[in-house]
Amino acid sequence: MPGTPIERRPTDLVTRRMHGHRLWGRPAGSLDEVIRGLGAMQAQEFVPAKWALAQRATGVTVADVDAAFEFGTLLRTHILRPTWHFVHAADLRWMLRASAPRVHRAMAFQYRHTGVDDRTVADSRRVFDQVLGDGHHATRRELATAFAEAGLPTAGPAFWAVLMSAELDAVIVSGAMQGKQQTYALFDARVAPGPTPNDDEALVELSRRYLGMRGPATLKDYCAWASLTVTDARRGFDLIRDDVIVEEIDGLAYWSLAASESTGSNAATVLEPPDSPTVDLVQCYDEVLMGYSESRGILAPTGAATLRPGWSTVLIDGLVAGSWRFTAGTQVIDVEMDLSRDLSAAERDSVTAAVDRLGAFFGRPARWLSHHGSNR
Repeated sequence: MPGTPIERRPTDLVTRRMHGHRLWGRPAGSLDEVIRGLGAMQAQEFVPAKWALAQRATGVTVADVDAAFEFGTLLRTHILRPTWHFVHAADLRWMLRASAPRVHRAMAFQYRHTGVDDRTVADSRRVFDQVLGDGHHATRRELATAFAEAGLPTAGPAFWAVLMSAELDAVIVSGAMQGKQQTYALFDARVAPGPTPNDDEALVELSRRYLGMRGPATLKDYCAWASLTVTDARRGFDLIRDDVIVEEIDGLAYWSLAASESTGSNAATVLEPPDSPTVDLVQCYDEVLMGYSESRGILAPTGAATLRPGWSTVLIDGLVAGSWRFTAGTQVIDVEMDLSRDLSAAERDSVTAAVDRLGAFFGRPARWLSHHGSNR
């Protein structure tokens, strides 16, 4: 019966999660397939988030991601928790319908604290129309200058609250790059019109996208990822109950789609891990980590490496093994790591292979400069 808990051993959770995220097993065939499968990829760190998308597909380079962002297929906006996310243009309207009201409620204190009231919002909308009309894409500095002339906040939390409110209300969204500067554009000029789902339809789609690449996951995981109440999150899962399974693992109920498009498997499929050791260099805000709250520890069990603040995460055989960061020079990509233990020769070879994949993404050589920690 759909939705009835079934017993499953916990040992395959890491494998299933890594397969679901397309980090192991069958990679996605295109950048579009990755971002639409995920629904959203957390993207505070702009360049590392590009790598997070590309490493889930075959042959995607930074030039491919940049082209999608320039064209507007790939957009970056505040949504969900709320924070910066990459979202496919074809999905942004319904995703805002599903999540924006809840995020606005979560932002209510910030709006009050910074003085962002109805009048401020209305005045800012007129500025957006004036500055971004006729297809113009403006940098934050340009918008701040126009805000100053209108007596609106030009910096700090109040400025960001106005921008975020406009993003959540589908007024503005990311524009094309101006050199190294990101810009804003009018939402309707950047996002094609589409059917408007009702609340339940939007919640169904959000629930499917979440479980499609992140399952198995708990209800609390979903609540935290989507900024939903437990009631709304449970309703989302209940609306697709004929297509989900619930598994009891270590005392927690894990939900997943009965048939997974990302892995090409069903509930009865036993997924195999790749040959050990396998090293994955994921960004610090990667969805394989940030897509969960209650069950994030699956990839970071007791005794896992302590991560360096601001650095990204090294996974060895799907488990947290340390931190890494890179510097993208014009000729070479330099990679530093801080690992919690000495590596075997095979593990060092796997790290080198992972660094080479990062270099291929940037289209220039990558080198592993140093290894801090216990294996200096």
